[in-house]
Amino acid sequence: MTAPEPRPRLRPGVAVTPLRDGLHLRGRGTSLTLEGSRALPALWKLLEARLGPEADGHPEAVPARVEAALATVTARLREYDLLVDQPGRPGNADPPGRPDGRELPPWPASVAARPAAAAAALAAARPVVSAADPDGPGARAVARALARGGAEPTVLAEAGLPVGRVVAAVSDPPVAVAMQCDADGGFVTAPADPARVRADAAAVSARLRADATPAGAGPPPATLPALLAAATAQRLLCAVAGLPDPGDPDGDPRLLVGRPAVLLAEARPPRADYHPWAAGPGRTAGPPDGLAEALRRVTALGDPRLGVLDAPSPGGLPQLPAALVSCRTPAGTLVVGAARTDLARLAAACRAAELGLAALDPTAPVVGADPDHALGRALRRAAHACPSEGRPLAWAAWREHPQAAHWWAALARRLGHAPELELGQLADEQAFLAVVAGAGTVLGRAVEATPADAVAVAALSALTRLMAVGHGLSAAHHTTLTGAAAPLAARRQPPGRPDPGRPDPGRPEPGWTDPGWTDEGWTDRWITELAGREAALRDSLGRLTGLRADPWQPATAAARPLANALDGCGFTVLVTTGGHP
Repeated sequence: MTAPEPRPRLRPGVAVTPLRDGLHLRGRGTSLTLEGSRALPALWKLLEARLGPEADGHPEAVPARVEAALATVTARLREYDLLVDQPGRPGNADPPGRPDGRELPPWPASVAARPAAAAAALAAARPVVSAADPDGPGARAVARALARGGAEPTVLAEAGLPVGRVVAAVSDPPVAVAMQCDADGGFVTAPADPARVRADAAAVSARLRADATPAGAGPPPATLPALLAAATAQRLLCAVAGLPDPGDPDGDPRLLVGRPAVLLAEARPPRADYHPWAAGPGRTAGPPDGLAEALRRVTALGDPRLGVLDAPSPGGLPQLPAALVSCRTPAGTLVVGAARTDLARLAAACRAAELGLAALDPTAPVVGADPDHALGRALRRAAHACPSEGRPLAWAAWREHPQAAHWWAALARRLGHAPELELGQLADEQAFLAVVAGAGTVLGRAVEATPADAVAVAALSALTRLMAVGHGLSAAHHTTLTGAAAPLAARRQPPGRPDPGRPDPGRPEPGWTDPGWTDEGWTDRWITELAGREAALRDSLGRLTGLRADPWQPATAAARPLANALDGCGFTVLVTTGGHP
């Protein structure tokens, strides 16, 4: 007996809409429009007969020209993952299905690359559904959903589980998913090791209870247990069959690669969506490769339901002449300013994390989006204690620089008079300290690689401090973007201008292709120039301060959740020793 030959079949659930001159096809997560000929709808009827579930393996003979057109359309369908190869019995006489002749369940055939193998894995899984009340609506709904997916579940009573908690697990491979259904909503965890899932469910439940509002009157809608049960079964069965998890970050910019996603459901109004769980197990592949990815991780850390930080937001704060964002911290409201809102958000997240850790741990760690960013922040703080030469540098050293001149003028307009400036070089290093004051009060300080950079950042710091005070916000906790973040912000290419010198297009390196018409008056260009000077500045400040930075470990159990979330999102936390007091 010869081995069954796989045959291409249209995936279950594909919908087709005839157009005047073509076709529009829709599948799970993909669509395809074919246009250009009024013969396409008639051609589709022939192709559907060959690709449908009732095809007998003996296609109708057609002219060679039509056969070529059918082959072209078939190739496009496969390109868009609208076809699947299903095995049939030898002789091409039976309809496609499992090797034993039984028809495949529609669900794996609609999503799996190898539906027969997926269906076999589901049938062999034998999931166990555990709940305090095995006859409750949650356990029964999960068991029904698993059975509809092609598995054969067993329901067991487990007295130790909280009310409303259901755990569905299989032993080969060892994986589980947990759900919680309460009067006001519930959640479904990411697939993981069974022991890990139970710990995750307890942690997510505690996190949600901390921010919970009183539940509405009466029981939850009848659809809520069914929704959560269906999601539980889907996530478990996808893990068993080797299919993508519904909580994968593809197509959802809020979710992160390598971080678990938790489905959160609300009863009133009824809704459900996936949220990143920054404090969950595991970590990302590494530090963010640029500002956009860093901000995705900031968003995860500040998720309103599962986050560990208050999300930095511009809210109603002014964004001109500089950008302001604010967030809550254990030490009070933090206000952060920068030339752009996205840069302010990154600076705010790092400083808020530092204030959060300081409230839980006796050490004073420094947080950065990557190791260089954290080290740059730490070195600048140490350098503020270093004495400068004391000799003011001439205004000519910075007045012609467009960024320094711009922020200095903006600060003067805000003050109503010229600011006071102290500017000096730190020892013999290529590092400069600028201190900006108004009416004898220090408003901003900065250490950068050139006099102009130092004046620009210090003036920007002073300006954003005054903007915050003018908006009624205390400036007790205030910070500003520095050149430490510039390499992250410059690690990108302008649209349509690839850098031919970059060896790996998938991993952009710092710098960008200059379009030829920008100068340092443009923020992007200035940040790129700052990025080019940052590595040398870190070396200079390292020699100047003698600072040593090492990876930080929490000394208290209270700090571990926040520390784990930062580590899991690829952020760097350093503890410093040595340097000037």
